[in-house]
Amino acid sequence: MDFGRRVLVLRRRRIAVRLQWRSVVVCAVLTVAIAATAVLALMTGSYALSPGQVLSALTGRETGFVGEIVVEWRLPRVAAALVFGAALGVSGAVFQSLLRNPLADPGIMGFSQGSYTGALVVILVVNGTYAQMVGGALLGGMATAVAVYVLAYRRGVQGFRLIIVGIGVSAMLESLNTWLILKADLDQAMSAAAWGAGSLNGVSWNQVAIGGACITVLLLLAAMLSRPLRQMQLGDDAAASQGVRVSHVRLGLILVGVALTATVTAASGPIVFISLVAPQIGHRLARTAGITLAPAAFVGALLCLASDYLAQHVAPTPLPVGIITVVLGGGYLGYLLFTEARRRL
Repeated sequence: MDFGRRVLVLRRRRIAVRLQWRSVVVCAVLTVAIAATAVLALMTGSYALSPGQVLSALTGRETGFVGEIVVEWRLPRVAAALVFGAALGVSGAVFQSLLRNPLADPGIMGFSQGSYTGALVVILVVNGTYAQMVGGALLGGMATAVAVYVLAYRRGVQGFRLIIVGIGVSAMLESLNTWLILKADLDQAMSAAAWGAGSLNGVSWNQVAIGGACITVLLLLAAMLSRPLRQMQLGDDAAASQGVRVSHVRLGLILVGVALTATVTAASGPIVFISLVAPQIGHRLARTAGITLAPAAFVGALLCLASDYLAQHVAPTPLPVGIITVVLGGGYLGYLLFTEARRRL
């Protein structure tokens, strides 16, 4: 451990991992906050429980009605909020790092809407299973990413141009999604519209298991690409001089970022703005030189879990979590646009 440079170095044989000490502390504090929020979410509901009852159910000592409430009813939703929030945080961190722009967000750039379009086609046309929805969302997100990249390409791709083109593509896809819902049967349309707001209502262990497995693999791939991503933040030429295959790494990161967003969208609908806010909050807490993945993942998990808790209990009837994230993220987006405009003056 190097306290002088505040770097934690973990070595095992030929493998060495360097972690900034402040990032480790921030992630540890966020873990405590996540655990406390998760216990609160498991306690609260129409049938209130004590912390002791929740812990007994989680450890298997309570297997009756209390265990059914905690393990089968409430825990899948909490687990989904944590896993999906972490995925969105990492996805936003990837795009903000690649484009070096705090406005780079899969939702703003149209990738979430493209994933929603793909999943919506599967729901309305073939009435597909969850696995088919994941495939449709992935294809929709990838197709949108390719379209945005091609339309924004002018002797290279600049981050700001990519964002502007993405906003236009997102608006077009949103209109397409509205048209698909209006043309669908009433029952399908109501279900798709509610799901499209971004909701964790009705999330089952099956969805958590499939989505969690996909997200775990994608997070591991993102972690493997995190070092060349940090080198690319210095510029493509500087990264290439250090042996980074810039084009291959950029393509891999884009695929991972879109796949993370698509997996979450297939399970819960588009939960917007977490991928915009989480990397920036994590960056400010950890005070790193650039956007880092781990703080963004922990902040994303906490934001999604806290937003879902508010969605369940802030109104007389439960709300989709996407409504809460829109309110919180929209305010942050306005603040971010204001500060960016003042900085450029």
